[in-house]
Amino acid sequence: MNKTGKIYIAGHRGMVGSAILRKLKAEGFSNFILKTSDELDLRNQQAVNDFFAAEKPDYVFLAAAKVGGIQANNVYRADFIYENLIIECNIIHAAFVNKTEKLMFLGSSCIYPKLAPQPLKEEYLLTGLLEETNEPYAIAKIAGIKLCDSYRRQYGCNFLSVMPTNLYGPNDNYDLEKSHVLPALIRKFHEAKIANQSEVEIWGTGSPLREFLHVDDLADACYYLMQNYNEEGLVNIGTGTDITIKDLALLVKKIVGFEGELKFNSSKPDGTPRKLMDVGKLHSFGWKHKIELEQGITMVYNNPETIKKFGTANLIS
Repeated sequence: MNKTGKIYIAGHRGMVGSAILRKLKAEGFSNFILKTSDELDLRNQQAVNDFFAAEKPDYVFLAAAKVGGIQANNVYRADFIYENLIIECNIIHAAFVNKTEKLMFLGSSCIYPKLAPQPLKEEYLLTGLLEETNEPYAIAKIAGIKLCDSYRRQYGCNFLSVMPTNLYGPNDNYDLEKSHVLPALIRKFHEAKIANQSEVEIWGTGSPLREFLHVDDLADACYYLMQNYNEEGLVNIGTGTDITIKDLALLVKKIVGFEGELKFNSSKPDGTPRKLMDVGKLHSFGWKHKIELEQGITMVYNNPETIKKFGTANLIS
């Protein structure tokens, strides 16, 4: 990446986009084109085309998405597939038309089949059925991968796809209806501690295994790949280690300082039994995560901005 090149980060106010922006600023980049969702509706094809034609960004990070946890994915199925598909199509095509030098599309580990062998290798994509609760979102993200690969094959575009594991960190979403498991647990335990509650309810059985990556590590990996990777095919980004939801809850409980009990509600869905990324491909390029889970959760909980976000919706768009 040329330090003077124009950089467009779609979704720069969300957790992922803001982390990428922080990383690039720390590396000395300053020529950013940033638009909020109020200033540029990425679902509007004409608006996106006009923006790209006027600005002609050299580098694009496509981190804008409609995101949420099990509940949101299952309830707002049409919204999740429509909005994510149209955002991807608009940006990727406009980047091609306006000769963007390099584009990175950020997907999700939910693209892999529900019962795929573990850990999840990049080649397991499209080898089985998806998890039903988030199938619409996953299909949209798979389409984004195929868009990048297809524009690369047909037109020679240097468009990349990266698949992060479950993320957490600054600017996370703590809305209990729409958030992922880790921020939901942080909020639940904090509020239970403040209210002196005797127990905290955890959705599901606690047995599923999940992998978690601090978003600053993701941003570091994205920057590394933008500098060093120029090939077809997706790249997993994760830690290569996972933890049960029960043990995660116990870890958050310890960090927050909640003294009560855990109550597992097995009537709620567990989701995919396990989602561990195989990060051998990424490690072979020379990159590895730096922030371990307990350190990362402690950093998040001790950040005064975290508590301020409780009760506020923070959908990335």
